[in-house]
Amino acid sequence: MSTLMRPPAEPSPRRRNRRSSFRQWLLEGMPESAGKRQGPHGVPHEDHKPSSWWRVMCLTGVDYFSTLGYQPAIAALAAGLLAPLATIILVVVTLAGALPVYRRVARESHRGEGSIAMLERLMPRWTGKLFVLALLGFAATDFMITMTLSAADASAHLIENPFAPPALHGQQITITLVLIAALGIVFLRGFKEAINVAVVLVGIYLALNAVVVGTAVVRVLTEGAMVTDWWGALTTQHSNPLIMVGIALIVFPKLALGLSGFETGVAVMPQVKGDPSDTEENPTGRIRGTHHLLTTAALIMSAFLITSSFATTILIPAAEFEDGGKANGRALAYLAHQFFGDGFGTVYDVSTIAILWFAGASAMAGLLNLVPRYLPRYGMAPTWARAVRPLVLVFTAIGFLITWIFEASVDAQGGAYATGVLVLMTSAAVAVTLSARHKKQKAQMWAFGIVSAVFVYTTVANVVERPDGIRIAALFIVGILVVSFASRVGRSFELRATHVRLDEQALEFLADTDQGPIRLIAHEPKRLDSDRYRSKLEHARAANHLPEDADILFIEVVVDDSSEFEQELDIHGVKRHGFKVLEVHSSNVPNTLAAILLHLRNVTGLMPHIYFRWTEGNPVANLTKFLFFGEGEIAPVTREVLREAEPDITERPWVHVG
Repeated sequence: MSTLMRPPAEPSPRRRNRRSSFRQWLLEGMPESAGKRQGPHGVPHEDHKPSSWWRVMCLTGVDYFSTLGYQPAIAALAAGLLAPLATIILVVVTLAGALPVYRRVARESHRGEGSIAMLERLMPRWTGKLFVLALLGFAATDFMITMTLSAADASAHLIENPFAPPALHGQQITITLVLIAALGIVFLRGFKEAINVAVVLVGIYLALNAVVVGTAVVRVLTEGAMVTDWWGALTTQHSNPLIMVGIALIVFPKLALGLSGFETGVAVMPQVKGDPSDTEENPTGRIRGTHHLLTTAALIMSAFLITSSFATTILIPAAEFEDGGKANGRALAYLAHQFFGDGFGTVYDVSTIAILWFAGASAMAGLLNLVPRYLPRYGMAPTWARAVRPLVLVFTAIGFLITWIFEASVDAQGGAYATGVLVLMTSAAVAVTLSARHKKQKAQMWAFGIVSAVFVYTTVANVVERPDGIRIAALFIVGILVVSFASRVGRSFELRATHVRLDEQALEFLADTDQGPIRLIAHEPKRLDSDRYRSKLEHARAANHLPEDADILFIEVVVDDSSEFEQELDIHGVKRHGFKVLEVHSSNVPNTLAAILLHLRNVTGLMPHIYFRWTEGNPVANLTKFLFFGEGEIAPVTREVLREAEPDITERPWVHVG
């Protein structure tokens, strides 16, 4: 039975939403809720079959292992003859610092949320949201620079190949842009079977590197004069061993590119196969598999980092590492051509180009899953950000811009990349330190505290040495903040409830109103004395001419955390001083009331009427209060949310203000 007494005299025409075929294609597959995304870093579908940990390790390996394409050259350029010693320090930090940190992150964030989610739980409300947005800026820096730096290094390998056409020389920016565009096209078409491709690429790439590095190490060891000459030159520059260690400690932050891959490792946890006895709350097998993944990847990479840095520093003339040199950004490729000829060297180049390009694909997938995981839940992303293809176009355009700014230079982008990686690792170390403190694990708290201090030093040293990295990260942070708050304002009038439930007492209250209409008086839950309820009821009856025998319910919204956006609503029926009250906890008042009114209409078939008093104060100030604290201009905003949600005015719940 409808209880709308009469339809409006001039019902508003319902707007038609006609989407072009291009728009339909662009938004295809857009989910109704946040957090459901395709891609190697995403939350798998229910019918998804997880893979063995070693196969998933290959997926993280396209990010992690591909840094061998440029890491030894960057290390030699940054540290000179001290590159092997600085690399050893980097490996110690990796195995004794980063690895234990992320093994704990895997235990405490086993759904793939990573360290950002751990800090989000430790820092609630707007403080936590702003902190997460800042970390997302650094994460975006990490992933975006991974895309552009990897594409730039791939183009360098292509140009320096002896079989490459001469016309390609001097065209590194163009080639890099083409590779990034090809990456975008792949994701516009769809990105599937990532793990199978990653296993093949990583297997071939590591095998070729083992051949090149193994041969180089044998060459160095069999010709002892090389080691003697290197050590003599090193001691001539730095006569005191303690000074060598000190300088290496100062220099090693420049090598932080070799630390990438850990955040990706925990992000892919949902892809790891667990035990049959695993539960969603305690996936012991998945956690154990992720520990194997992180440890094995770290050991493999550490071995390659030490041996490749040692061999390339001794075997390659220092001038070749400089800008324009044949080993710039491609030290191991230089040795592959030198030892085995251009045929094998070309095979190595093709393998390196493929894995570097695929590392960009993995970074793109990480962005496509990281952004929707947080921003839509905060109301801080446009609705089209739920679809993959618009985000692909945005990230591809940003990749073009970064490539143009840095002129496709691997060395120039190293600072920004290292900054993003180090800030994320520092946040992870701080997160596990705070977690250990919260659980009163003093020994672990101090151990992780020391690791945090090391990463803080490394991050600060990197920022001081290469401030361009923090500038790029700051641009990403500012961009995310501006877009986020603009989106939050733009989506202010959306329904935010993901689910509405009524308890037994609330259902009994509604059952008493079997003829309708359902009359609700909005009541602010700050005053719960009987006089307040009585005066509110008398005012509603006088202002709206309600019959004395009308069955009237009060409705109260308790605002807990106004920084939240989407939320489940549990409505509880309570009796206070003889009055029937529907109570609900939420992040805001108007959107919650609108969602409840529509829900009551749908489940009862009766039309709800809600009664307000005008809010005192400046309307602009009240609107600002609504945007940031979920309160303020309640009545007009409730009506606007209903208008947006229900275009048919004859089906819209009534809002009365007196």
